Amino acid sequence: MLRAASNLEYRTLAVPCWVLFGGWPQNYNATSGLNLGFGSIKAPSATTDSSGTNFPSVSGGLYPSFSGFFILKHHIGFGGEAAWRAHQAVYTATGSNFLFQAPYRPIFYDFDAVYGAKFNKKFGGDVMAGIGGEDLRFYTPYYTCGFTSCTNYQSSNHFAGHFAADIRYYFWGNAFIRPEAHYYLIHNNVEFNGANAARFTISIGYSFMPGFRRAKRI
Repeated sequence: MLRAASNLEYRTLAVPCWVLFGGWPQNYNATSGLNLGFGSIKAPSATTDSSGTNFPSVSGGLYPSFSGFFILKHHIGFGGEAAWRAHQAVYTATGSNFLFQAPYRPIFYDFDAVYGAKFNKKFGGDVMAGIGGEDLRFYTPYYTCGFTSCTNYQSSNHFAGHFAADIRYYFWGNAFIRPEAHYYLIHNNVEFNGANAARFTISIGYSFMPGFRRAKRI
């Protein structure tokens, strides 16, 4: 049993190292890429219910994003992304007998299965679906310290489903510009009006290992 466990640990560590350091076989049309983007969030507008409670909207703001993808054989792969509001916004919720205001910053992140293809020398595209979350950080005028660090915010975390699509235009070698559309299904998003949000982004990126020729038959 110990020997089997040791072999499993070895394989678990060896596989990602093998991929990262060039051990991918040549008959795999593998492609990876990194992207830096800027966009904004579109979500349902603020509303007030019958009791007079106001629910704000998460819409607006500039959202930088950083993402990466790895396409394996048959155009299937995986990827991940994080997007955060560049500047804090003021969260305001009101009711018949209360008022709550605090600076806050939303952060969206996701991990996806990706289907990607390059149509010709200049164009490619991806569709993706996965899971992630929304991290709402409400900032306070004081710091709370734990065992390893101190923070000046409190987080409200929500699970989210994620769907997205993009088009890649290769303007110089393996460098590309990529318009993107993202859609989040946010669970229990009680701080805002509506459980759904869309993010529209323009990113610039670079493809590494842009495809290998299939091995010739002997």
